[in-house]
Amino acid sequence: MDQAETVRTPSSWVVVGLDNGGTCNNATVLDATGQFLVDHLVENPSRVQDGPESAVDSLTDAFAGILELTSTPLSLVRAVGLDTPGPASANGVISSKGATNFNQVSWHGFDIRGALEARLGLPVVYNNDANAAAVYAHYRHFGAEASENSSVAAIVGTGLGGGVVEAGKVIRGVAGMAGELGHVQIPLHGVLEDGQPVPLCNCGFSGDVEAIASLTGIRNNLLPYWLSRFPDHPLASEPVAKAAKMLRGYGEKEDSLALAVFGQQAKAIGKLFTIAANFTDPAAYFLGGGVVEAAPHFRQWFLNLVREHTQLRDEQKEAATFALVPDLDMAGARGAAVAALDTVAAAG
Repeated sequence: MDQAETVRTPSSWVVVGLDNGGTCNNATVLDATGQFLVDHLVENPSRVQDGPESAVDSLTDAFAGILELTSTPLSLVRAVGLDTPGPASANGVISSKGATNFNQVSWHGFDIRGALEARLGLPVVYNNDANAAAVYAHYRHFGAEASENSSVAAIVGTGLGGGVVEAGKVIRGVAGMAGELGHVQIPLHGVLEDGQPVPLCNCGFSGDVEAIASLTGIRNNLLPYWLSRFPDHPLASEPVAKAAKMLRGYGEKEDSLALAVFGQQAKAIGKLFTIAANFTDPAAYFLGGGVVEAAPHFRQWFLNLVREHTQLRDEQKEAATFALVPDLDMAGARGAAVAALDTVAAAG
């Protein structure tokens, strides 16, 4: 486990938050007063590519390691919050078709929440990773008024995840797939150039947000088109997958091709938030993920462009705010912990 610089011994009961990713797990501890006991990233290898048994072992190691790091007795832990990438059910059963990080057949339909609960002997509260980040952004932004407010979050990464929070609670839906904002189809007028092909998503939809506003959308759709417009660009000589990952660095340098690509992404998210404005009318719109894990001037430019292309009524403009998801690398684990704390508190 990585060592956090400062820890605070708990004085009351706690919950643990575990964020499971394709490479690493991130862990944290949240006490009953709402204070996190670590203020830095604490990781161990997730081993998800080795299959479910190894992955659950690694989550168990992460749980034990964070208790040791924070000098937290096991007897003080009331529950564990867990998040993983989706798609998965509301109860943490991985999709029957697998998922990006869970592509072996052994993962298809695997109950990762139940397996971890059985291993730890503690209640495990599950959210997908985008929902967990959305919950954390909501609680960090609104504080004591979190339960009185609503928000929508778009998390831009390999895909586009999202979260819808109403009255402080993330909306899961009957099958656990509410907040799959990446697969909302949007009007493309004002987003695409004349003659630009309609982007296709891996889910089978055309013209949804993820087909544009994601690393996959850059690789499959946006970058090939824009390289045809900038044939002498340095990225034209790179494999497209590598070029897609390099693009953000060019965006930070205000490269014309990169700004054209990221500009289309920001416009697409603006269209998505416009739909949200007419559907849930949230108090806050949050933007997170790799696209904003960038130089401050670039991420502010991106957020400003999203705001500019979100069409709000005057009353909404006065009431709503736009903000970046804070503590990006820790947001998943912290959101998972907040969800677990809420569950324990609600149970009395």
